[in-house]
Amino acid sequence: MTETDIATAESGEYRRGAEIVLDSITKRYPGQRDPAVEDFSITIPAGEIVVFVGPSGCGKTTTMRMINRLIEPTSGTITIDGRDVTSVNPDRLRRGIGYSIQQAGLFPHLSVARNIATVPGLLGWDRKRISARVDEMLELVGLDPATFRRRYPRQLSGGQQQRVGVARALAADPPVLLMDEPFGAVDPITRGLLQDELLRLQAELHKTIVFVTHDFNEAVKLGDRIAVLGNKSRILQYDTPAAILAEPADDTVAGFVGADAGLKQLTLTRVADVDRGQCPTAVDTDPVEPLRAELAEQEWKWGLILDAQRRPLRWVSADQLAHATSLWEVGQPVTGTVALRSSLQAALETLLADSTANAVVTGRRGEYAGLVTIDTLVAHLAEMRTEHSTTGPDRAEPDNPGSGSTETEHDRGSGDTPSDGADSGNTQPGGTGPDAANSGDAESDTTAPDSGDEAGS
Repeated sequence: MTETDIATAESGEYRRGAEIVLDSITKRYPGQRDPAVEDFSITIPAGEIVVFVGPSGCGKTTTMRMINRLIEPTSGTITIDGRDVTSVNPDRLRRGIGYSIQQAGLFPHLSVARNIATVPGLLGWDRKRISARVDEMLELVGLDPATFRRRYPRQLSGGQQQRVGVARALAADPPVLLMDEPFGAVDPITRGLLQDELLRLQAELHKTIVFVTHDFNEAVKLGDRIAVLGNKSRILQYDTPAAILAEPADDTVAGFVGADAGLKQLTLTRVADVDRGQCPTAVDTDPVEPLRAELAEQEWKWGLILDAQRRPLRWVSADQLAHATSLWEVGQPVTGTVALRSSLQAALETLLADSTANAVVTGRRGEYAGLVTIDTLVAHLAEMRTEHSTTGPDRAEPDNPGSGSTETEHDRGSGDTPSDGADSGNTQPGGTGPDAANSGDAESDTTAPDSGDEAGS
């Protein structure tokens, strides 16, 4: 990551993510016996979402904030795309790293447009370019520019505020995005929608995202990899969600995973990726006898009636066909379907709600594409357990050397570690903004350029 890259966001295609390496990072606060973060090492691959998950006070937020130097490490090195972050001016560094926090952290006295324009304005973009970027970012996060650019944060719902926060974090096209429990303050339904939105954005942008949460379900849903952290940010396990669910490294990690690990595994696999079952089918204009004979021959309890475009309409049983003269109205409606892109968790929910205990799968045009059954799910979970059991649970750093933690048990000894919020001594009130500087007057710094408001007018 060159200084030019940090200072300038290129037009055209979005910049992809950069690799982040934290090597033997330690953070000590004056007057405290134990470090908040001790000898933390991890490699975060370019273009992936890596989630730090752990209990409150374990140091996960402190660790993340050392990446953009909102907190200065006591020792160790941090590089982004091979360049030591301490070799870059802190303000310039932060302008090249997106930052999104809980409750969005928007400046309440600035319009949506000016909030999004903050970092581009600091980077010296001209007003025309900023105006275009504001509209582009609003459209990217699913908000209509004509409706929202002139509004103020108080005029937005919690979900809308969070979307604007993400738009602001991405406005200067940074290769790296830091997200500190960004969806923790919204209701569960909105939270799920925001998670889906982040995954959609990542599929398009391919940024390197470091995401902090205490919610393991959120970590499983969002992360390409998960770092389960213990006291002092000690890495208990660092691996893919599937591997952690299949083989937790120790009892502490197993406690995070919970008793429903099998159900969580179902969220990781798409319906398109498993072998789907088939049942006897017929189009509603077909004669009755062939379907009746096929049900009897294959000993299927249910057949599926399709329309002329092969979209599922109704389930029909052998008993219902016994005296039927046509397929036009016989049977009971299919109550729900799942798409090929749906998760197996969604398929499970659908089949549990269906009287036939089957989930009908549909393709891109709604056409019938097979079934997911209980047997499908059981076979998939067994396959996942077999796949991961051969590698064992010791996964502090599966693909990258030097994870910084060779211990396998959670240290319950010290209670002196400051909580994730204990770093406030190193962060000024403006530190929640995207360009918080160590000067203590970050907010006035970010409001200086007025080009964003002109962009919004």
